Amino acid sequence: MQPLIWLAGGGVLLLLELLFPSVDGFLIGGVAALLLSAVTALLPLAAPLQLILFSLLFLGGYAGLRRWSLRGRPTPSALSEPGSERAEVIQPFDGQGRGRVRWQGQSWAADLLESGSEQGPREGEEVTVLRRQGTRLQVLAVLSRRTSG
Repeated sequence: MQPLIWLAGGGVLLLLELLFPSVDGFLIGGVAALLLSAVTALLPLAAPLQLILFSLLFLGGYAGLRRWSLRGRPTPSALSEPGSERAEVIQPFDGQGRGRVRWQGQSWAADLLESGSEQGPREGEEVTVLRRQGTRLQVLAVLSRRTSG
């Protein structure tokens, strides 16, 4: 009977994951419940032990998924180094040095931090991301473009 309860609980959690994908934990909880259903079908475990095992599976799965998702993301210290990140201009910069860039797969409002040039980077060209201030990026034109123009 207990394996069926864990099976049903896992199914409900997976259904909730489909309905509310922005809530963290439903997928991991559903998979943990399904695994526990298989374990309890093979081994008779006491209810407290089942709850402890479910908690360990859930926490281990959540920690592993979080670690995997954060892998490869730039750290805040990486953005403090000039030239560490590049972005593509998707809307040219105006006379006030404001434009839009694509950085890490998303469109961002950007402020060009260099003055004295008549024309900023054009659409499709790269800029260097120096830092982020709220929802705006502070950028510089790529060095090779500044010396050629």
